[in-house]
Amino acid sequence: MIQNMALSIVVVTGLYFIALAAASLFLPAQTNRFLLGFAGSPVKHFTELILRFIVGGALVLYAPQMLFSDTFNIFGWVLLVTTTCILLMPWRWHHRFAQYAIPQAIRHLALIGVSSLLLGGVMLVAVIRGSTF
Repeated sequence: MIQNMALSIVVVTGLYFIALAAASLFLPAQTNRFLLGFAGSPVKHFTELILRFIVGGALVLYAPQMLFSDTFNIFGWVLLVTTTCILLMPWRWHHRFAQYAIPQAIRHLALIGVSSLLLGGVMLVAVIRGSTF
């Protein structure tokens, strides 16, 4: 049951990255507003951290069944470790960092879109191909 839940979370995450790609490429103004909202309040901060923990844990649990399992295992652990680091600092620091970093990243929204498309696509292919072997 836990494996099925992890699989579902990994698939939804892959679809999220593909949706983010489409939004970045076709709805840049809305994507800018969405991305600028990260760490905007304590509720958004902790929601982001909870989602990162869930996705990181799902990747660690499900990576052995995926193509490129070592890569996705490392990616999951990176999410878990960086999320723990962010959790240990005051949310205002995260907010201040987001206010600086996100406008810098938004300048390259098309690159974010293409990267998200690749990551989401590879994630879904890794799930599909991994389960067939």
